[in-house]
Amino acid sequence: MTPADCDGVAEVRVSGWRSAYRGLMPQSYLDGLSVEADAERRREYLAQGDPGVVNLVAEDTGGEIVGWACHGPYREDEVLTGDAELYAIYVHPDQVGRGVGRALLTESVARCSAAGHGRLLLWVLKENDRARRFYERAGFRADGAEEPFEVDGVAVPEVRYTRALADVAAPRPLAR
Repeated sequence: MTPADCDGVAEVRVSGWRSAYRGLMPQSYLDGLSVEADAERRREYLAQGDPGVVNLVAEDTGGEIVGWACHGPYREDEVLTGDAELYAIYVHPDQVGRGVGRALLTESVARCSAAGHGRLLLWVLKENDRARRFYERAGFRADGAEEPFEVDGVAVPEVRYTRALADVAAPRPLAR
């Protein structure tokens, strides 16, 4: 991801939240999300230049950004563990079911494995059955850890998923 991609990534992220979390989070919160504000946050994160964080974008044949994934080191109580974490993965709602998310996840898994991480962990809303099935089909399993998460006063707990990486092949060119 480059600074020029931030507007497209923000559009994917905000539209992804509004679609994926409809009925799971307060609608007023989802309606209040701003593509412009999110794009500015993406630019700030990129400017900070954390070398351990990888942002991947997926583009359609016309060069429009249709998906985004971000991964980096896993921290437990602010201590690096040697594992990796998938921080985010979003696909534009018009592209869901077309393999974009699978391609981004496959690339993140491969890159984390190539970087020597033993596991890839992620957090997903407990009630997000569609996302949980997506991760389970990709070999991730809930490990029993749960975290409270609150949005506008509404509890939307998260569960942690994990996947061993030792058996993953090296990454293939796919996303930048």
